[in-house]
Amino acid sequence: MDWQGCLVLGLTITALLLMVFTRLAPHLVMAGVLVLLSLFGVLSGPEALAGFSNAGLITVAAMLVVAGGLNASGGVDYLVHKLLGRPQGLRGALGKLMAPVLVLSAFLNNTPVVATFIPAIHGWSRKLGLAPSKLMIPLSYSAILGGTLTLIGTSTNLIVNGQYQSLTGQAGFSLFSISLVGLPVALVGIAFIWLAFPRLLPNRSDDTPFENLREFTLEVAVAPDGPLVGKSIREAGLRELKRVFLVEIERSGQMMTAVAPEERLKGGDRLVFAGDTEAISELLRINGIVASAEHHSIEDLRQPRDGRRLVEVVVSPHCAAVGQTIRDARFRARYGAIVLAVARGAERIKGNLGSIRLEAGDTLLLEARPAFVSRQRYNKDFLLVNDLDVEPPRHKKALLAWAILLGLVGAAGFGLISMLNAALAGAALMLVTGCMSVGQAEKSLDLPLIITIASSFALGAAMQKTGVATWLAQQLLGLSGGKAWLLLILVYVAVSLLTELVTNNAAALVMLPIVLEVTGKAGLDPTPFVFALMIAASASFATPLGYQTNLMVLGPGGYRFNDFLKVGIPMNLLVGLTTVTVLLLGWPLT
Repeated sequence: MDWQGCLVLGLTITALLLMVFTRLAPHLVMAGVLVLLSLFGVLSGPEALAGFSNAGLITVAAMLVVAGGLNASGGVDYLVHKLLGRPQGLRGALGKLMAPVLVLSAFLNNTPVVATFIPAIHGWSRKLGLAPSKLMIPLSYSAILGGTLTLIGTSTNLIVNGQYQSLTGQAGFSLFSISLVGLPVALVGIAFIWLAFPRLLPNRSDDTPFENLREFTLEVAVAPDGPLVGKSIREAGLRELKRVFLVEIERSGQMMTAVAPEERLKGGDRLVFAGDTEAISELLRINGIVASAEHHSIEDLRQPRDGRRLVEVVVSPHCAAVGQTIRDARFRARYGAIVLAVARGAERIKGNLGSIRLEAGDTLLLEARPAFVSRQRYNKDFLLVNDLDVEPPRHKKALLAWAILLGLVGAAGFGLISMLNAALAGAALMLVTGCMSVGQAEKSLDLPLIITIASSFALGAAMQKTGVATWLAQQLLGLSGGKAWLLLILVYVAVSLLTELVTNNAAALVMLPIVLEVTGKAGLDPTPFVFALMIAASASFATPLGYQTNLMVLGPGGYRFNDFLKVGIPMNLLVGLTTVTVLLLGWPLT
């Protein structure tokens, strides 16, 4: 190797060490590597930035928008509430949970899938009398296993396919090409979770009803033509909500307190809850819940809620509404926002929300359009505490969003259009049909993920250009002693270990050039080795750091680092053994 090769090898090792032993975000580390490769002339400007135009990266970005559209329309929520039900026992709950997560994660980025399921699983676990710690790791692991079923199941598969096309000039893999490996791996993994995890996972109950000391008085109504009319409190899912509880119901001027779970809801019922901000966000995702009719007209309730978001503000002493009730202040007409909840100090304010007399220092939770936030920066009426930036789901678009997803999967699966064009068309349709707003589409684009992937492409190209990939391939060939089966095992183990230490995307993109060099020099078919790399990069179970969904369930499940080691190491070994066995039996390596 010349000095450029030594520089690239040094940057690769340094980047890996920084991601393992420091708190620097992976996208900052990889972006720094890209800058240095360009500054030292290892890569030209177009070569360094080629990753940002790679078909795999663009497909990942488009699929993030598609997943965001399904989430914004309430499509995932709809499926969650339809499929979970009331199973018997922990193993019954695991079966009900893992099946839909596995299928959803095969076609959607698993991060929004897990994000949607976490609050639902919290309420569901309490309803069943189970600790969330028994269900959260299975949720994450099921999503990881589901991502191995198709090319679009995880961003790792897509970007490996994109880099494979760039480095080899070949057409790449089809949507279901990896399914022959991923399906047996997923079935074995799911079976192990169902059999062993009830004993291996800790039993840590979530008994604390409120984590936020400030308790809001929240008032909502049952939509007159909504799906909750005629359902009982329990059937509507209003009894087991996380950190929020039903205080009373007002119906036709009559107040009902200590409401029984079997009480049937009627259109226009005014429901008063107490809870914290996060709990209120969860409540407002329920289809059929609208702002209270007590201080807003029925016409207000029927208006579309598209584009609105939750905003937390404190009433200023200069506010013109101080000393007036919310109803008398004509709050919506004056400020263009709906009052959803009020908190005063650390105590819940009793009584009708519309009749609460505002005081300076009251905290209000509002549903407002983005323009409200802009106005308050120059207005003395309110102090902006927290722009929660949460838009209510567009429930009427849920089935349309599912149709768009199934359409793009079918078009790509049958080879009618490329995966890139299918993803782009799906993202465009989510916006054009109103399944999501432009703001939600922008938020669904994970910029750190995109920067990490594009910068990793640059490092992979530099490794191949300078001969570093060739040198590392020779070392790997030497370790295998020329045995193809041993080389396959070494590739899987190397990627698996690297994935547990750094991000799965970075591990895959660093290793792919080496794998292609190894198979090229040994005269081997690269396909089973690339599939092994894809599975190994996704199958990160042993630590909460290797995969984003593991990190997401760490807090909600009340887990410790050792909990992941206890169940994750056996999962890593089992999935690795299954993957290698399937590849050795199903593909000729030479």
